[in-house]
Amino acid sequence: MILPGDHPPIAPRKIGVLLTNLGTPDGPDAKSVKRYLAEFLSDRRVVEIPAIAWQPILRGIILNTRPKKSAHAYNLVWREDGSPLAAITRLQSAALQGVFGPDVMVDWAMRYGNPSIPDRLAALKQAGCDRILIAPLYPQYCAATTATANDKAFAALAKMRWQPAIRTLPPYHDEPAYIDALKQSVEASLARLDFEPEAIVASFHGMPQRTLELGDPYHCHCQKTARLLGEALGRDLVIAFQSRFGRAKWLTPATDMTLEALPGQDVKKVALVAPGFSADCLETLEELAIRGRDSFLNAGGTHFAYLPCLNESPVGIAMLQSLLSRELEGWNVTA
Repeated sequence: MILPGDHPPIAPRKIGVLLTNLGTPDGPDAKSVKRYLAEFLSDRRVVEIPAIAWQPILRGIILNTRPKKSAHAYNLVWREDGSPLAAITRLQSAALQGVFGPDVMVDWAMRYGNPSIPDRLAALKQAGCDRILIAPLYPQYCAATTATANDKAFAALAKMRWQPAIRTLPPYHDEPAYIDALKQSVEASLARLDFEPEAIVASFHGMPQRTLELGDPYHCHCQKTARLLGEALGRDLVIAFQSRFGRAKWLTPATDMTLEALPGQDVKKVALVAPGFSADCLETLEELAIRGRDSFLNAGGTHFAYLPCLNESPVGIAMLQSLLSRELEGWNVTA
């Protein structure tokens, strides 16, 4: 096709895949953490309290007290290549680049912080992607995670004159490929331990109890993941929920209280896995691997091991490739 000489340039047609995850501050300092928390905790999907009541608490108390404490926690786990969550998501994106063929570009973004979802969507569109698969890397669906990531993408699309066609990755909490990947990862991690765990705790990120009552499927998805993983491993898992925040009632049992109670139940050797996280982050590396260990050992436990997430491991990348390939079916670039 011959275009007029003054026609705007058009990039060759491509398909885009945008991996999305929660987000992270730009640095492990209080100023960066404050900026990140202001965005995160202002999301009405995350805090479902009327803004007129919540914002004075957020601006007047939380953002003046929590950033310093959180910055200390981030400093404990920060890597040479940045925040663990951002660094691992970037590696996942790099590992998937090219595996779907030359016409498919893979990129990554954070719901809160950088790189932002609107920026990376615009970059994919500019590169010629007229069909984009948005892939929130949350195995279990929750409005505060999957939905808000998609919301951000849709809000960016609403500002585009020429929108790409869009698909979104469904939750994959019970996908055989996901359960098998978890099984392989857990078994490989257990094989490297110098002790035999008497219990395996599966810790999922907590959510307010009210989300379950309002119809959010997250709690059910977590329970099913744990049941299927336990069946695959041939042993029952202890299910718990971490990261309580505020005074509201949260999903139970709580991970910290569970770890503190186990030694009193004559369980002194524990391994802990976090099946709800696609990549290790502050909540796994600091809250579980450091504070969780301390809670368990101080309560009388003798052996504790945190088992890493799937991250950019070969088995984790193979699982993502399988799920994404299925969602890309039927999208062929021919013209």
